[in-house]
Amino acid sequence: MRLGAALLTGFVFGAGLAIADMTNPAKVQNFLDLLGSWDPSLAFVMGVALAVAAVGFAAARRRSAPLFAETFEIPTRRDLDAELLGGATLFGVGWGLSGFCPGPALAALVQGVGAVYAFVLAMLAGMALHRLLYLPLRARSAVRPGS
Repeated sequence: MRLGAALLTGFVFGAGLAIADMTNPAKVQNFLDLLGSWDPSLAFVMGVALAVAAVGFAAARRRSAPLFAETFEIPTRRDLDAELLGGATLFGVGWGLSGFCPGPALAALVQGVGAVYAFVLAMLAGMALHRLLYLPLRARSAVRPGS
């Protein structure tokens, strides 16, 4: 049941990205081009997404547990550290330069846009490098001698 819910949610999310044309890198880049060919339509998409999320969070607050899990997994950290800020900056710059972010890029794979294949391969390579290089370094720095 959980897998079915995840697949349905992913399908609806991908369809929404395609309908909003967020799978088109030019659409995203034009939204970010405030002094050129600015396209404000993605602001509407963001507004609708915030409204849907607000309804979902309000409904979740009234439940003791999610439908397909035993408990809610709510993040407890509230601090902003260099890793979070650096990652957000890298994500934003990459999205602005390429016009793709992971969700819309995966949705665009079925549309056969050539540039998206290069983006997804680069994204997968970056994820693999992170797993191979960064995570072991972080794990070693978390274990201090004598603790």
